[in-house]
Amino acid sequence: MTKWTPTHEAPEPLEGPVVPTVVGGTILWFVLFLVQLPFYGWFDDHGHTWWVWTCLAGAGLGLIGIWYVRGRDAAIKRDAAAHGSQDAPADRPTA
Repeated sequence: MTKWTPTHEAPEPLEGPVVPTVVGGTILWFVLFLVQLPFYGWFDDHGHTWWVWTCLAGAGLGLIGIWYVRGRDAAIKRDAAAHGSQDAPADRPTA
């Protein structure tokens, strides 16, 4: 088991504009679903209807992701405000 034990520390997580990224991805999945919908008959004839439903599932999971990252972002802001915030996230300007 020791051969799988990491020998170095894990790097710090990358932070960025998480909420806009997830919103953009969700919109992209939903647009892909809408674009494929008129061709549903072709997908059905060739056994590829899972492509259409995968796009819809991606949009649905994206909605859950938006809810999650907005809550996470709000929690980070609350924590930064509670600690007198010199360590606010770098992508957010401090007032």
